[in-house]
Amino acid sequence: MRLLVDTQCWLWMAASPERLSSTARGIVEDPANDLLLSSASAWEIAIKYALGKLQLPDAPARYVPTRMVALRTRALPIEHAHALGVSDLPPHHRDPFDRLLVSQALGEGIPLLTADPTFGRYGVSVVDA
Repeated sequence: MRLLVDTQCWLWMAASPERLSSTARGIVEDPANDLLLSSASAWEIAIKYALGKLQLPDAPARYVPTRMVALRTRALPIEHAHALGVSDLPPHHRDPFDRLLVSQALGEGIPLLTADPTFGRYGVSVVDA
C-alpha cells in the first residue's frame, strides 16, 4: 500500500512511535508498504524548527533525510497539480500544509495516515493513527 504520512504522524514515527495505534504501527513497520513524506511536511518541519516551535535533536536539513532513510520513507514532491488542487478544497482546514497534504493524497489516489479527524471531511481515504 502507498501511504502519505502527515507531518505529526511522521514525527511520532521518528521520535515517539508508541503514540501511534498498534494498527498504524503495524502498517508503517510493514516493509511491503510504501511510505511517503510530502515536501510540504519537510517545509513545515523546517519552519516550525526555525520559529522555535519544534525541537529536534538535529537541524532539519540533517534530521529529516536521516530519519527518512531509517523509517523507509520516500519523498513525495509537490507538483503544480497538488498546489492548484488546494483551490478546489472546501474550507475545513485553515492550515495550508494540511490542505496541501489532502490535495496530494486526493491527486495521487492514496490514503493519508493522520491523527486529525478533519482530514476525512475532505473525502480523502484516511488511515487513523
